[in-house]
Amino acid sequence: MQISYFHTSENVPSLRPVAEGGPDAAVVIDVLRATTTIACALQSGAEAIQAFAALEALNQAADAWVPERCLRAGERGGQRVEGYDLGNSPLAVTPEVVGGKRIFMSTTNGTRSLEAVKPVPLLVTACLPNRTAVAKRLIDHGVERVWVVGSGWEGDYSLEDSLAAGAVISAAMECAVSPHVGVRCANDEALAALALWQQWRHDTETCLRAASHGQRLIGLGNHDADFACCAAVDTMTMVPTQTSPGVLQAA
Repeated sequence: MQISYFHTSENVPSLRPVAEGGPDAAVVIDVLRATTTIACALQSGAEAIQAFAALEALNQAADAWVPERCLRAGERGGQRVEGYDLGNSPLAVTPEVVGGKRIFMSTTNGTRSLEAVKPVPLLVTACLPNRTAVAKRLIDHGVERVWVVGSGWEGDYSLEDSLAAGAVISAAMECAVSPHVGVRCANDEALAALALWQQWRHDTETCLRAASHGQRLIGLGNHDADFACCAAVDTMTMVPTQTSPGVLQAA
């Protein structure tokens, strides 16, 4: 298995078909906080997360859904979009709120990364809490070329997404116990992410708080519970998986 890492959707190369050397799997990461929230929502019984890069497209799709089974989750600049049911906090998606409902979601960065790799045959989302479960899913599917895509912040590099990318790569290496399954970093960005994980793996919350987006969230108010949730490692087995274009489910 060859794993490449791209730190934002803007850095993702043009997609080619698998037969022409394109990826047969993609892992999207937005640690603070979209992919953590997605995993928590599905863990809490949400029917699906439908992701949108633009709020206009989200509203159009949500308007066509059954109202009592629909929630709108919107975040811009770290804050909930006015008038929406949810923002982007993993603590808000409790079973009482999201159980049985479809969440129509758009965030500043994470949903753009999902859009960039939507055509890839196997598309999953990862965070620190489910990093080993994601690695096992990749190995179980026997994929050969994996693109891990961070979300960054408005096109810029983000420390926390690279930390989680390294966490997934490390877990894949640890889980690949078969001599027929080798895992290697296919670009320098993946190797750097792995080194970052090895540096911070015993103190992930400090890394998240030190990152520029962590500092941004601290400036917006008390997000201590969000930090603790997003920094937890291997606390979930949920692997959000794209089952139809833009739709993530507990598959």
